[in-house]
Amino acid sequence: MWSRIAHYFSDHPKRLNVAKVLVENGLSVRDGKTYCNEIEIPPVRVARVAGVDRRTVVETIKMIMKDEELRRIFSLIRNAGLSLKEVARPLNLGVVEITPYDPKTVGIVAGVTSILAQEGISIRQVITDDPELSPDPKLTVIADRKIPGELIPEFLKVKGVAKVSIY
Repeated sequence: MWSRIAHYFSDHPKRLNVAKVLVENGLSVRDGKTYCNEIEIPPVRVARVAGVDRRTVVETIKMIMKDEELRRIFSLIRNAGLSLKEVARPLNLGVVEITPYDPKTVGIVAGVTSILAQEGISIRQVITDDPELSPDPKLTVIADRKIPGELIPEFLKVKGVAKVSIY
């Protein structure tokens, strides 16, 4: 998806920054306005995060609205919701963060989650970064309890796993 979006904005790097902020934050564009699900987000707020002025955001939105494919993509984007990663520690949840050699390797999620299942650890949430959007994509698994450090060697045996962090 990102390569298709980037193609449209290739001659407009600042607008590309705006588009990236929209996608990374799950913000949609409908009727010439920006939304986080059903909450309207003012252009000045998007501009601040994208490091551009408000006019650049407005022009990006106009460009999106004019192109059928961009309009279709951006009108359907939805925010995925709460990530438990940042609140895991106070909630006594476990987090394992996996850095893959190649994020397109098949079976990393299945391998990591099966190790947790074998240990009787229930999974609360699984989040993967899109390798087209993130320069350093990771797989983050939040579990119902702390994850034992002894599982690190097991996670490292999963095909495609380069690095493991547990916290």
